Amino acid sequence: MGTEEKQQAVDPGPNANKSQAGEKGVAAVQEGKGGGGAGLAGDRHTCCGCRFPLLVALLQLLLGISITAVAFIMDSISPSLLARETPHWAGIIVCLVSLLGFFLYFITYLPDEKTSMQFVAKLLYFLLCTVGLVLSVLALSFAGHHYTQVSNFTCDEVGADCHCKLDPEDPIARTFLYTEAGECSSITSTLKLYFLLQIALNLAQALVCLVGAFIMWKHRYQVFFVGMQMGSPSVHQWQKV
Repeated sequence: MGTEEKQQAVDPGPNANKSQAGEKGVAAVQEGKGGGGAGLAGDRHTCCGCRFPLLVALLQLLLGISITAVAFIMDSISPSLLARETPHWAGIIVCLVSLLGFFLYFITYLPDEKTSMQFVAKLLYFLLCTVGLVLSVLALSFAGHHYTQVSNFTCDEVGADCHCKLDPEDPIARTFLYTEAGECSSITSTLKLYFLLQIALNLAQALVCLVGAFIMWKHRYQVFFVGMQMGSPSVHQWQKV
């Protein structure tokens, strides 16, 4: 009896082996679930809003439309306003840049720019972002100058026109004529408010274009989730811009 009990204690039998194998299987399944959770956590970074240049292009489109709309509203105040006072040109150019950004988003990317379309689109987007930055700064400068100028105007109504001067006591001071402006309050208050709005919008647009150009410039040193996914859904399959 003593010998049989020792043999049973030493040899756990096939049932014990099955239980150990079952425990290992459960552990493996748990590890697999943990790995899958990590994969899902990594895939969370591949959301559409996180991928460049979708967010930048969307901001460029919204700002470009806003600047263009405000410029045409300003142009309706008086036909005497010059093109530099109504910077619709800055908004239209950036709207075109945003359309190229949306096109760039839908390109299937390959590593090291192996397609000519990818290279041309990236280069053109960088150049147009730079042009948009320059135009936004130019429109910002014009708006700031005219805002300061209009703030110091002294205006008189002559029929449907408005005659404004910086120094009404100076007989040879330059007179600014705004035809069909109606009341001069539309120049001294409404137009001044639009200039202030153009300053804010063009400043935001310049910053967005700067971000877009900077990201394209640094594409070899920073990783961004862009374009369409290639191969498996693993986060490692995403390519750099």
